[in-house]
Amino acid sequence: MLVGWIALLGVLGWAEADQKGTKPSRPDGRASELGRLVFEQNCAICHGSAGDGRGMAGMMVRTKPRDFRPGIFKFRSTPNGSLPTDEDLFETISRGLRGTGMIGQDDLPQTKRWAVVEYLKTFSERFQREKPQRPISIPKPPPRTPELIAKGRKLYQKAECFKCHGIEGGGDGPSAEGLEDDRGYPIRTADLTRPLKRGSSPEAIYKTLVTGLDGTPMPSYEGALTDEEFWALSFYVASLNTGTLSHQQRREAAAGQHVLRMHGGRGPGMMRRMPMMQ
Repeated sequence: MLVGWIALLGVLGWAEADQKGTKPSRPDGRASELGRLVFEQNCAICHGSAGDGRGMAGMMVRTKPRDFRPGIFKFRSTPNGSLPTDEDLFETISRGLRGTGMIGQDDLPQTKRWAVVEYLKTFSERFQREKPQRPISIPKPPPRTPELIAKGRKLYQKAECFKCHGIEGGGDGPSAEGLEDDRGYPIRTADLTRPLKRGSSPEAIYKTLVTGLDGTPMPSYEGALTDEEFWALSFYVASLNTGTLSHQQRREAAAGQHVLRMHGGRGPGMMRRMPMMQ
């Protein structure tokens, strides 16, 4: 019992050590243990205690929670097939994924979010065997002009983006039906007229185009386009976006908020007070 209390005090001390919440320079076992505690309280309800994406609330959302065990991540700054950086994981935890049940956790102290990053990496052996590749540099965007967007529209056709995303970007292209992710779950092509999971700015779209979304049919176009072409296509796709969530996106985001309230990620939580959940 005494040993347990000493360990807990060590974890709490680590959490308070960096009041600014910057990434610890030398994460240790205390960071991972704190991350485990925070993960169990805030993340396991969807992602599962084993990090397998099979938490009991996962059935409530259409976009299935990530299975961390293979070490495959969609949202990265690194090249296709690479592990994400710690900063990539921290950004996703903090920002969440727009229009899905993955609600941003920016209300948590930054130190706790960094601790979750350390803990997430224990689910996959890839993090023990490999290092993330160097993030792809995103150049400074050019000014937004009608000519640039017109060029992007032509590239959208030339690159055959419409085959999945549709002529007007509605996610209704002829190849959109029957797509699956790496786990065999049905996956919907992004509706480019609605808010995108990573963000709908030209910068966010550029990053998706150049890195791809690992574990999905969305490939990387690194090496296939010039910087100018990447920006033209990014600005064109951004111009399609209305900024308004679809009915399905609103439902899924509401389900995520409901899980947080019920589970207690942002409050006492009803599930924790139910005997069957003890």
